[in-house]
Amino acid sequence: MSTRNWLRPRVMWGRASLRSRVLLIAVVLLTAGFTAFSLVTGNALRAYMVDRVDAQLRASAQVFALLPPTVAKNGADGKMPPGLTDFSTEVLGNPVITYVDKDGVVESSIDSLAGPKRTEDASGPDLPGLDASAVAARAGKAFTVAGTSGDTRWRSIAVPRVPRAVLSGGGGGTADDAGGSVIVSASMSQVDGTVDRMWHIYETTGLGLLVVLGLAGWFAVRSGLRPLTRIEQTAAEIAAGDLSRRVPELAGPHTEMGRLATALNGMLAQVETAFAARAESEARMTRFVADASHELRTPLAGIKGLTDLHRMGAVSDRADIDATMARIARESDRLARLVEDMLLLARFDEHSLGTTGDSGPALELAPTDLRTLAADALHDVRALDATRPVTLTGPHGVGAPASAPALADEARLRQVVTNLVGNAVAHTPPGTAIRIGVGTVGEDAVLEVADEGPGLTPAQTAHIFERFYRADTSRTRATGGAGLGLAIVESLVTAHAGRVEIDSAPGRGATFRVRLPLHSELRAPAGVLG
Repeated sequence: MSTRNWLRPRVMWGRASLRSRVLLIAVVLLTAGFTAFSLVTGNALRAYMVDRVDAQLRASAQVFALLPPTVAKNGADGKMPPGLTDFSTEVLGNPVITYVDKDGVVESSIDSLAGPKRTEDASGPDLPGLDASAVAARAGKAFTVAGTSGDTRWRSIAVPRVPRAVLSGGGGGTADDAGGSVIVSASMSQVDGTVDRMWHIYETTGLGLLVVLGLAGWFAVRSGLRPLTRIEQTAAEIAAGDLSRRVPELAGPHTEMGRLATALNGMLAQVETAFAARAESEARMTRFVADASHELRTPLAGIKGLTDLHRMGAVSDRADIDATMARIARESDRLARLVEDMLLLARFDEHSLGTTGDSGPALELAPTDLRTLAADALHDVRALDATRPVTLTGPHGVGAPASAPALADEARLRQVVTNLVGNAVAHTPPGTAIRIGVGTVGEDAVLEVADEGPGLTPAQTAHIFERFYRADTSRTRATGGAGLGLAIVESLVTAHAGRVEIDSAPGRGATFRVRLPLHSELRAPAGVLG
């Protein structure tokens, strides 16, 4: 058998539908089970009937072993006693009784006990040579022989004859029955016919039963696999782009179909979330690229314009040159800060900021009192907008400012406070009050910057610390920006093992609260607030 011919059934089986394979397996199992059942019951029936025939043969052999061979001769002439004839006929049907001497030579045989009634099995058994030793070796066990003609089998049993001297109580027997045997044979036609009829019944009923069960199985499998069809349709709709589709719950939660539907729906929810997050990330990145390009272009355009003016000789006066150089310096500083922020976030992406780092900037931790940073933030607000009222309080606006010792990198925390103060000034109307709170809350050192501006919506609050996100999508220099300030705040505070919180609602302003682990060994320096 070639490899191609051997692989063809496997390929066909692999291409068959699950419904067809399940049904075929069920039919094959039913066929195998019914065949095994038929074999067991058929063989059991045959064994039972053969045992009955053997028992009847044994009883008849014990009777005829007591009778002389003349009985067989008389039976052949129709002179068998009626009682003996009725016994043999009722017990064995139409038996054949054969008397042989000790050498196995047939002395007499009765092959027609029922006279004219016996028309079948007229051939008789084809007996082997059974001398005294062969009979003794069989030990009275029945055996099967073929018929002299036809397909009829015979069941036979051979036993030694009982000498007449023993029956009469005399001192010896005759030469006729010394060492002789009697063989009783019965036709197996009734046994074979019964078993054959049973096999015929099994064949007809079995085929009909397989057809009925096959049709019933087809509808049952089709109904049972209907949820898979629904799942297939749902998957096709999802593949077409409808990620909101879900697999319907067509079965109980503890069934295989129910668990499959639950698992698929969970997977689909994650896929939809992942696609939505990717789309949102791409949109933020697109906004960031546009914002960064705009922010980078503005100082670059100013620097290029001023240098072009100088090169063309339009700026010749010493005062104009100094003013031009001052403007170039300011734009360069702005450009440098923007690039530095972008590089800092890139380093955060490559390596988490820690006390030591290979790729990212290391923190120079030292005992620091946040009250010092709060006092400097107060002066920063006044420097940015002298018209704004600004107050210094305790956390949550309760009480006076208090010491807030922490183990931190003061330079990095100043960057955090500067971004928070700049954010409050840039995104609130002029004259809006700002509060700076500092102190301890529980096991945390707290510094907060609060304003009374327009506030943020819950949707804006949920994304306010994400990189490249801007609550104000404008690109003006007054309210715009690249959306990096608060992302840097969150990254730096997290690097200090702290957290930054926001408390805001539309019309209630916004409060940004920095919490750092309290460093209890630090004592507040005297006179920092002046």
